[in-house]
Amino acid sequence: MITEHQKDKMFVAWLSVASNTILVLAKLVIGILISSVSVVSEAIHSGIDLLASLVALFAVAHSSKPADKDHPYGHGKFENVSGTIEALLIFVAAIWIIFEAIKKLMHPHEVGETSWGIGVMLISAILNIIISNKLFKVAKKTNSVALEADAWHLRTDVYTSLGVMGGLLVIWITGKINPSINVNWIDPVAAIGVACLILHAAYELTMKASQDLFDVSLSEEEIIKIKEIIFSQKEVKGIHEFRTRRAGHYQFVEFHMELDSNTNLRVADKISHDVEDKLKLAFENIQVTVHLDPTEPLPRI
Repeated sequence: MITEHQKDKMFVAWLSVASNTILVLAKLVIGILISSVSVVSEAIHSGIDLLASLVALFAVAHSSKPADKDHPYGHGKFENVSGTIEALLIFVAAIWIIFEAIKKLMHPHEVGETSWGIGVMLISAILNIIISNKLFKVAKKTNSVALEADAWHLRTDVYTSLGVMGGLLVIWITGKINPSINVNWIDPVAAIGVACLILHAAYELTMKASQDLFDVSLSEEEIIKIKEIIFSQKEVKGIHEFRTRRAGHYQFVEFHMELDSNTNLRVADKISHDVEDKLKLAFENIQVTVHLDPTEPLPRI
């Protein structure tokens, strides 16, 4: 059965794919027509965003599948792999943009009708603000690494589009005031600025998306909340061997829970289930493993 969260994730993932497809085509056509390397670089950036959106769509579609024989811990890490791939793709795009921009600086040429470039950059920024906000909202609600990575892709595109638009505006205004002044070098310089921002975003995304592949613990805030819930059960005397990790939108928690040595087995089992139920109310996608220990080990016979 498809949950509401899964429906929300699939909807915004498809929305991202559709918007990126439109932007790639618009930027590429206009960039070529006006001979603007910064606009073409933005088309490439959006092309990488489109590829990233497709990867995110695939991850979202597969990560929520239930555990099976071959994947006993579920498919959550599809999202982490997706986020890492998306981040690495940005590195490739940024390096290509810098290479092309340096070539344009060495062999400068005049930029054509800049008003078209300014228009498509403005539309791109507005559209990506709207779509990235939707992605961030659903990513936060569903704890989706893949959608968060996709949102950061588009948010970066907002800043880079505005940067390119600013460069084209300077060229356009200068051309109107004094056409004899050559400021066409601003276009490839703006493209290099775009690439630097992309590289920074790629590094942040790579660190964030890949850390869960190495079973990094949950955040300190999440761990504090989990322990507060455990100890809200008055029968719990202590815990040890406490471990946490994340896989996509799933959180995994395991610990040994100490109860009074004289606690009846049925009562101890009920306490364990009560703790699990409280944790699952607080964390929608948490998987809990509890081992029961007496506060004082029973003597071995």
